[in-house]
Amino acid sequence: MNAPVVVPGGGSRTFRLAPGDVLRVIDPEGLQPGALTVHSDSGVQEIALFGTESAAGASYEYRADATLTATLSAPGAPMAPDAQDPPTELHARLTRAEPCDDLPEPLAAVTEKWRIAAATASAFRVKAGDYIQIIDVAGKQCSDFLAFDAAALAQGREMGLDPTTTRTIMGNAFSAPGLHAKFFDAAQRPLVEIVQDTVGRHDTFLLACTAKYYEDQGYPGHPSCSENFNAALQDYGVAPRAGWPAINFFYNTIVGPDDQITMDEPWSRPGDYVLLRVLTDLVCATSSCADDIDPANAWEPTDIHVRIYDQSAGFRPASAHRMSPEAPPRLTRDTGFHPRTAELTRQFVDYRGFWLASAYTNHGAIAEYWACRTKAALIDLSALRKFEVTGPDAETLLDLATTRDITKLAIGQVVYAALCHASGGMIDDGTVFRLGPAAFRLVCGEDWTGVWLRQLAAERGLSVWVRTSTEQLANLAFQGPLSRAILSPLVATPAHRPSIAELGWFRFTTGRLGTIPVVVSRTGYSGELGYELWCHPANAPDLWDALIAAGAPHGVLPAGLDALDMLRIEAGLIFAGYEFCDQTDPFEAGIGFAVARHKRADFIGGEALARRRAHPQRALVGLDVAGAEAIGHGDPVFAGRVQVGQVTSAMRSPVLGKTIALARLDVTQTALGTALEIGKLDGHQKRIGCTVARFAHYDPDKTRVRA
Repeated sequence: MNAPVVVPGGGSRTFRLAPGDVLRVIDPEGLQPGALTVHSDSGVQEIALFGTESAAGASYEYRADATLTATLSAPGAPMAPDAQDPPTELHARLTRAEPCDDLPEPLAAVTEKWRIAAATASAFRVKAGDYIQIIDVAGKQCSDFLAFDAAALAQGREMGLDPTTTRTIMGNAFSAPGLHAKFFDAAQRPLVEIVQDTVGRHDTFLLACTAKYYEDQGYPGHPSCSENFNAALQDYGVAPRAGWPAINFFYNTIVGPDDQITMDEPWSRPGDYVLLRVLTDLVCATSSCADDIDPANAWEPTDIHVRIYDQSAGFRPASAHRMSPEAPPRLTRDTGFHPRTAELTRQFVDYRGFWLASAYTNHGAIAEYWACRTKAALIDLSALRKFEVTGPDAETLLDLATTRDITKLAIGQVVYAALCHASGGMIDDGTVFRLGPAAFRLVCGEDWTGVWLRQLAAERGLSVWVRTSTEQLANLAFQGPLSRAILSPLVATPAHRPSIAELGWFRFTTGRLGTIPVVVSRTGYSGELGYELWCHPANAPDLWDALIAAGAPHGVLPAGLDALDMLRIEAGLIFAGYEFCDQTDPFEAGIGFAVARHKRADFIGGEALARRRAHPQRALVGLDVAGAEAIGHGDPVFAGRVQVGQVTSAMRSPVLGKTIALARLDVTQTALGTALEIGKLDGHQKRIGCTVARFAHYDPDKTRVRA
């Protein structure tokens, strides 16, 4: 199998092995004990794996000499927020002695299933409410899908998936990689909706392959999906067509800047799938694409597997995220606060693999924004990635990997830092907490950051462990001018730790909020006085309840990501993919202050950053924008006919009463007061005036967060 099977920390997985099969178990992060329990006709065998000193990447192989089952466990208890002992994942890779379809485990009880052989198609009926799972058996195999309203078809009317109607209602252009949430017929009635997707790249409504395509390429008589659909649908009264508009699952279409459509091999791996919910009784058809003359199916058609589940299964929406091409997929998951936030809104977005609220019912982004600016607001930020960095060389590793002088960081202190490639381009940004002499916590945006740190430690021969604690730490931002007054009486801290009232900016303390163990840091992403509270996800609902109850008399509201984005733009705080990427250095991202001038010369990116500091080319600035027209990320900024930069983020500021933007400009255009223009349409037909302004636009001297 391509991707490893993940055994979550504190969990287990069972495998069925045949003689000669090899199960390889990997401890990717180190320090995670494992237990392999083997059940065979000869009895039960218990094998202890790894231990309290295992290195990252340690592995063990078990070869089966008979038919048996093996259960792999990754034991571990919940981690306290001030501890650094998270149970972490074990990975298992199974190599079969004989070729075998290792399909993913069924998502629930399967009511029907069948195999669609390579280069064929099948038609079938499905009841409203039921689910269809379309599985790519071997990987890199496209599968076209058709659906017709069964009742209309019985009356002699073909009411099938309609591409124009679907694109118009869903607001997506032709043709874009990805999937619409729902698919409609020409009468604007929804037929199916996408519930889960482990691939993330498909094509929506190009034609299924046709006889003409193969004839034009010099292969007359080659089987095609459209002809296979005609044959499969004949018994259902569907008239044949030369080419069927279809949902092209797993098909990797690339739409270039010139609107030309090309293709490449699919992104799907063995066992990847799409799960659909049927919204009315349907006649459906699914194919295994017959194309073997181009990269569409990696040049070799393979099988597609279909499963039907009853509507009672009640699957939750999710998309898969992969940290790297070889990593296992992880479906979107809930945060510890979801039981409370889900009671307040249905407006959730998939933010880096977690469901986070974008706004709350009966409030909305503007009210939530004002609550933070004038009172206080609660924001679920549990999607941030957390890593426990421990061991004799923990300080050395983080000093090597970040742009800050970590040797100056005191216990109880937090520092904001960038992590860069040797080229100076940014990998990530985040905050580093010092919990002890050789104990740190890194809070950042990307799972890959932990992998990169482990690779760096191995390259330099450092004695240090970098373990993921994201699933063990829920974090809630409590931001606003009233946050200290509300929080202070709620949190009891040990005598040797600062109280909430005493806690300085970029410091943290430990304590209890009622009976809930918490870590509280004076950090945030709003430009206001504020705190972040860290607890185990099991305690998250109670923490939410306590803060809501205490804040209600003061007008405290929950706030979603829409309000947070407004707050951070006003405060001049940067966001990955907008203000920075791996082509952007910290100076260009507006956080040159986070690059220490005096630290070890050999830190990663140090040489490049010294060169870039001495010879800057671009800088992040604020723009005051004339008028109230919408400005967006990527809009070009011009000095006359010459483009001199682009907008990275923009908003209509409620507190300032004007449109503001952050923009990355050529350094020759960054003087305060410089008059420029933002280009709309083609950049030249319409111009919106703007002026370079000091940023952050709101409280540029940080008096509020330091208060």
